[in-house]
Amino acid sequence: MQDKLSFYIHRDSPLHRLNPLTKLTLTFSLILIGFLGPGYWTATLIFVIILLPLSLWGNISGEFIRTTFRLILPLTVFLFAMQSLFYPGGQTILFRFWIFSIKLEGVQFAYLTASRIMNMVGSFLLLLLSTHPSTLMTALTQRGVSPSLTYIVVSTLQILPQMRNKANTIIDAQRSRGLETQGSLRRRFSALLPLVGPLVFGSLVDVEERAIALEARAFKAKRSKTSLLQIPDPPGQNALRLGLIIVTLLAIGSRFWL
Repeated sequence: MQDKLSFYIHRDSPLHRLNPLTKLTLTFSLILIGFLGPGYWTATLIFVIILLPLSLWGNISGEFIRTTFRLILPLTVFLFAMQSLFYPGGQTILFRFWIFSIKLEGVQFAYLTASRIMNMVGSFLLLLLSTHPSTLMTALTQRGVSPSLTYIVVSTLQILPQMRNKANTIIDAQRSRGLETQGSLRRRFSALLPLVGPLVFGSLVDVEERAIALEARAFKAKRSKTSLLQIPDPPGQNALRLGLIIVTLLAIGSRFWL
């Protein structure tokens, strides 16, 4: 079952039962190793050897693969088109057509950038699909993280799902009033303004309502807050987080050393 206000998909899996801080540490470790680690194929290997098996372990592989490629495919096509044609300093020409030439250096740079972006998107998506925002917020708060910072992190992770849910609601409402939102490109473009206006103003109203709700719950109170939800954190996961940090530092250090 998927939460409409987040990417979270409820599954009874070992991945879902991991402490949110462990998954958050894993996410940032994989991203840093993918961007700063040594090797041309590092980001691709992380996605194939680590992210895909973890999505299978969490029973979310279908949603993980589908959402990842839907997010990165347009950007990947644009990267390969632009970099292969206009990469500065490219010398090795693979083939020409008309006034354009495809350069090997541009294709290699486009692949490296696309693989790193895919690794980053996949790492965050694995976290979002297997971790409920409220659970992550509670885990961070219990570790002494500032409530304001915790709220900023969690609300940022919820922006896209909330906007998507609100946009779907507005589209359904406009369709019930007879607005044509499907068909030719011109018809869809003409229906864009009636959709964007309510979406923007509705989001501003949501921000105000959320601020009022936070004040009503004594969000900035100095006293320590209690929670009905206790996040289990076995000692083994503390060691796992420490190991991930060490591996990340070693991977980054090895790149500069080599």
